[in-house]
Amino acid sequence: MSAPRVSRWSRRFVAAGALFFVGFAAAALAGLGRRIEAVLALYGFVLLTVFGKSYALVPSYFDRSLSVPRAPAVQFPLSTVGVGALAVGTLTGVPNGVSTVGTVSWFLGVLVWIGALGWTVRDNLTGAETGTGEHQAERRPIDRAANAAVPLVALSVLAGSYELLAAAVGLPTLLGGATPRISHLLGAGGATLLVVAVGCRLFPRFLVAHPPRALVAVAVPACAIGPTLLAAGLYDGTLLAVAAGIEGTGIVGFALLYAVLYARSDRDRVGLTIALLGVLAGVAVVALAAHLVFAGRSTAVIRLHYRIALAGFLGLVIVGAAVQFYPPTVGTWPGSSDRTALAVVGLIAGGLVAQIAGLAVAPATAVGEVAVLAGTGGYAYLLGSAFVARS
Repeated sequence: MSAPRVSRWSRRFVAAGALFFVGFAAAALAGLGRRIEAVLALYGFVLLTVFGKSYALVPSYFDRSLSVPRAPAVQFPLSTVGVGALAVGTLTGVPNGVSTVGTVSWFLGVLVWIGALGWTVRDNLTGAETGTGEHQAERRPIDRAANAAVPLVALSVLAGSYELLAAAVGLPTLLGGATPRISHLLGAGGATLLVVAVGCRLFPRFLVAHPPRALVAVAVPACAIGPTLLAAGLYDGTLLAVAAGIEGTGIVGFALLYAVLYARSDRDRVGLTIALLGVLAGVAVVALAAHLVFAGRSTAVIRLHYRIALAGFLGLVIVGAAVQFYPPTVGTWPGSSDRTALAVVGLIAGGLVAQIAGLAVAPATAVGEVAVLAGTGGYAYLLGSAFVARS
């Protein structure tokens, strides 16, 4: 009974994440501001999806079964209410207590997640036991390297969530409680590192190809070290440049790793093509970060940086993996097809490119925001169709 229960709740996290993705795109189009966009995209879309899929994947990657099968059901209302309250709390005129409720609810949800997964892998914290069968024994060194990063993901999410809580309720902070530092702990240290680490295990199997070990040895450690340095050095020019260089090396290394896998593979799946666009967007994120570090900060470039990081890099990689896990073709609603999935991704990717063009031609930004909204709506529709077919 436990495995089907975990699978159902995993899908609910992913579905909620898709709805928050639509909310992010709507907030961007409505001009509601950077704070609400970050909450809806990072906390709502990216991290809820991370929570849901980690319940399904991490235990098996550590050769274990989830020890607390009810944990996803306990966490889900805490995390979704937390995201909703945090998002509403960013709006003008809303009492501060709403954000505080959201912060506490979010933090409790994170504690449930870490507690459940931590208890599950308590006797295999380094991930030396990988659950990798003898027929794929050659993959074990990479699988162990990927597993070793997962506890660092949990620590980053815990640190970022505690920092959020501490700033809200007056507890001692780790890094001053600055929102950009919290976002980098959660986004780079939590979501990006998990995408890279799990991606080093997941995508080689999807693509039926072997990744270059040298690139794994670059991408995983760099994405493990970079986020903490980014959060700590965000307002220190020298440390920020070093941190951005390390994190950028990790993301570009992962992009190269995926590109090599894709080139070596004879698999032609729409989800895998979507993920390729995602890692290419990661390279664009690195380029924008370099501009911010070395050429100076501007509001427009900062906005593009986080939008492409969350909706382009993390977003498209997550969408690609979701389409692979939940193929549109199994859906029961009209238009559930690979062609629709490609159109959806074309809207998201094209919309982000249009927003880049908006730096030079202002009207292109609004066009891009409309396209992203349409694309996120299409993604939620395809997921809904696939989930209804599985129910």
